[in-house]
Amino acid sequence: MDMKKTLIALLTAGVFGALSQAAVAAPELADRVLAVVNKDVVLASQQDALVQKVKSNAREQGQSLPDDATLRRQALDRLIQESLVLQLADRQGLKVSDTQLEQAIAGIATENRMSVEQLRAQLDREGMTYPQYREEVRREILMGEVRRNQVRRRVNISEQEVKQVVEILKKQGQQQNEFHVGHIQIALPDNPSAAQLDAAKAKAQRIMQALSSGADFRKLAIAESNGPKALEGGDWGWMSLQEMPTLMAEAVQGASKGAIVGPLRSGAGLHIIKVFDTKGQQQVNLTEVKSRHILIKPSIILSEEKAKGMLDGFLRDLRSGKANFAQLAEKYSEDPGSAVQGGELGWSSPDVYAPEFRDMVNRLQPGQISQPFRTSFGWHIVQLEDRRSQDATDKALEQRAYQLIYNRRFAEEVQGWMDELRDGAYIRIEDGQS
Repeated sequence: MDMKKTLIALLTAGVFGALSQAAVAAPELADRVLAVVNKDVVLASQQDALVQKVKSNAREQGQSLPDDATLRRQALDRLIQESLVLQLADRQGLKVSDTQLEQAIAGIATENRMSVEQLRAQLDREGMTYPQYREEVRREILMGEVRRNQVRRRVNISEQEVKQVVEILKKQGQQQNEFHVGHIQIALPDNPSAAQLDAAKAKAQRIMQALSSGADFRKLAIAESNGPKALEGGDWGWMSLQEMPTLMAEAVQGASKGAIVGPLRSGAGLHIIKVFDTKGQQQVNLTEVKSRHILIKPSIILSEEKAKGMLDGFLRDLRSGKANFAQLAEKYSEDPGSAVQGGELGWSSPDVYAPEFRDMVNRLQPGQISQPFRTSFGWHIVQLEDRRSQDATDKALEQRAYQLIYNRRFAEEVQGWMDELRDGAYIRIEDGQS
């Protein structure tokens, strides 16, 4: 899952209302435990809030939903997954400092063409407190960081694979077809029995028959799918073939709008794919940035506040002309690869950087130096030196090819990682919960 899109989604119409309604409507009675997940619990109030959020989004989009019992079952499953990820973050000692949190919220506001003050006013109008929203964002940041840290070590990309995709991009002339796809997954264990496989096939055929009769794909996905986007109606958004998981790409290649393909078998189960829409031959604008940065890493002896404070001081000296960026980078930056080059990172696609770094260089104008900001590597300031578009050099194509392959592999691996995390956990569903 992409963290930034998830955070921005919290600002879309209806989500504020959904979360605030749950807070206002919360019963005064003691909360009820729905599931025990290792040493954590999932509460009825959490399920209520998520169900209200899904219902609110559905109303805004004119989307029909399955019955409440089905919706609550899917919501409980999502909350169990989130609990597992957040517990792993806790075991790994991952934290989101208040400064990092405010930085993320400021970025969300900017992306939505708001100031933080306007964002807070919007929250207030919807009846949601700013502390509630901050905790929602904090959870999203933590879950995104855990997923990236855990899944990227499972992704291995060979030079040959990159070369093959580079050749495909060259033949396309930097143009790509894009597909808006939906996905329903019927999960299977690693070594399913004949009975389990027959049951999954029967369920898949029943879904296919319903779709053939005109049933709503998104409603069926919410009700029936075990996939990672079930509560979003199975909607994976717009992707090129190179970005999709291999099974999905092979299914939709050459397919037209409205096509339904499946059931397809993979190690994770059976899959049904729908092409909601297509974009023919969309021009891909390759953009590269030339930047330099200074990295300061917090440690046991250097707190988050002091690390950021060092960069605040550097920034004041740079703006007053008392210091030189390259000299500061050589002396203080803890990125050994760029420090010896005066912080220079050279020409690169913004997509090769950590999400927060990528978003920052995309917002800067040439010559501009950022405020201090946090990534998983530490605290940075970055200066955008230049930006260029439509660069078709071999290096640019290789970077794009690598990123496309990485996106595909990440999407393929994240569900397997989540399944393994769940298999190794103690989960007890309380009586009355399906």
